[in-house]
Amino acid sequence: MKRVQVIDSHTGGEPTRVVVSGGPNLGQGTVADQLKIFREHHDQFRSAVVNEPRGSDVLVGALLVEPSDKSCVAGVVFFNNVGYLGMCGHGTIGLIVALAHMSRIKPGDHRIETSVGIVTATLHPDGRVSVRNIPSYRKAKAVVVEVAGIGPVTGDVAWGGNWFFLVENYGQQLNLSNVENLTDHSWRIRQAVNAKGFPEVDHVELFGPPTSAGANSRNFVLCPGKAYDRSPCGTGTSAKLACLAADGKLAEGETWVQESIIGSVFTGHYRRDGDNILPTITGTAFVNGESTLVLNEEDPFCYGIR
Repeated sequence: MKRVQVIDSHTGGEPTRVVVSGGPNLGQGTVADQLKIFREHHDQFRSAVVNEPRGSDVLVGALLVEPSDKSCVAGVVFFNNVGYLGMCGHGTIGLIVALAHMSRIKPGDHRIETSVGIVTATLHPDGRVSVRNIPSYRKAKAVVVEVAGIGPVTGDVAWGGNWFFLVENYGQQLNLSNVENLTDHSWRIRQAVNAKGFPEVDHVELFGPPTSAGANSRNFVLCPGKAYDRSPCGTGTSAKLACLAADGKLAEGETWVQESIIGSVFTGHYRRDGDNILPTITGTAFVNGESTLVLNEEDPFCYGIR
């Protein structure tokens, strides 16, 4: 039997499972190199951690690894029910709160090495976490796709650490009771966007009017494995800020408040970096579990239901 120590948390309702010990040996390379080894040789471990019967479609895993950049307090590989994530905003907030829970860090700035670059996270004394994300940008504006069963849909393709297709007009009610239809709608849009020539897009983000006082927008984000993001999505909010900046709708340093489909919020702002922006996303996470996962080779579902 193999034992894996994990800490569970949620950020705005979206769960993160940090693997503290018991993970595979991924060598001494960069986090990008370690992710490659993880994907090619240890993918069953990914499935064991986040898929049923131990996990669920919505769970995001965060494997703590040794950073190649020694100025970083940690390296992390993010993964979900179907694969791997370059960066994860809510997951970084959850990781920082988990490290604080383990007394590995105190309030202040902490550099984290991810597979797509180094991000800096600030743990505030009140428990909030601000993540200064990697450079973000809009790749294509007003892309029109013909969606099966829906018709033409227009949106922007943008990078915020993951690839997004962002849509504001989609003909659906943006509320929790409509999640099933929103999921189907977004999944159809993703297939059309991929077929249009953007195969890298694996997140779809729908926007609408907010319901929380002080929020600027409400969103529904469909993740790669067809689960929706309970949080406002950190990388998705970064992509949104990139689009707003490109359109001149949000000034440098101005605050944007993004509400999720369940009502949780992130605040964000950016500074310019040439043609890109450098977004900062702030949110709160709470540790809600410490446990030991047991991987028993005699269990027919030891490595998850895939």
